[in-house]
Amino acid sequence: MSLLQDISRLLGGEDKAAQGRLQEDLLTSLLIMAWMVEARDPYTGGHLWRVSRFSRLLAADAGLPEAEVARIAIGGFLHDLGKISVPDHILGKKDRLTEQEYEIIKTHPEVGWRLLAEHPLAGLAEAALRAHHETPDGSGYPRGLAGLEVPLDARIVGICDAFDAMTSTRPYRRGMAVDKALAIIEENLARQFDRDFGLRFVALGRAGGLDHVVGHSDLGIPLHACAMCGAALVLKRGQGSGERVYCRSCAGEYLTELRDGRPVPVATGGMGTASDLEPEADTALIAGFVRESARALLVA
Repeated sequence: MSLLQDISRLLGGEDKAAQGRLQEDLLTSLLIMAWMVEARDPYTGGHLWRVSRFSRLLAADAGLPEAEVARIAIGGFLHDLGKISVPDHILGKKDRLTEQEYEIIKTHPEVGWRLLAEHPLAGLAEAALRAHHETPDGSGYPRGLAGLEVPLDARIVGICDAFDAMTSTRPYRRGMAVDKALAIIEENLARQFDRDFGLRFVALGRAGGLDHVVGHSDLGIPLHACAMCGAALVLKRGQGSGERVYCRSCAGEYLTELRDGRPVPVATGGMGTASDLEPEADTALIAGFVRESARALLVA
């Protein structure tokens, strides 16, 4: 019996519509929590959405059932929950991490699982969350799993997470070209990346099947770099002209302009206050994600 079926049983006489609303509310609560964790790092804007979208594309390309595709996409969105425990000075460090700092980074999969474990939908993301840094050759963390010991969800999310990290700008480097990142994945098949899923991902990328996701924070919404510090400015679908946007790294202020129907940030030279910098989840994006995922996961 699945977790969602367990919820149905516990609800007893509640109708299916009520069950569906509860499931969607539970999933929404997890996605908002993940969004707020991501907001701590001003250079990773949109990372969770991109990893989730890449994971959905790869799982679908592999011919997995719709419910598995949806579950893997959810795992992709939630995989970095454990970074709530990583200090800001490590997340934003521009220099090479010390051995001690890297050991702290390596705790985030299990921290994330402890944070999630008692949630009713925890099982949907457990594999991706705990094992997305495990590798086929056993050199990954936190448990040193190898080969098929690494769960399917984690084999997919791990590839997508690494690809997005390589192609995204970080405090210490610019994002690399898609072709270069795909070549690195190809060179490390069966060592760092699952061979079968890795080959599929490389083929998808070389066919242009990932281009609409790379460097975006939503479909059709490209990331913009802060003109003052280079951190990611994440805009939202539906934003109009004249809306204020603030860099969460340097507090620089921007006003949006619509160009070809898309919001574009224009620097004002002003600075945001503490209240301006409070993170706010993209509830429209999350609602769309929930609708897309719930169709395949609702209790029958």
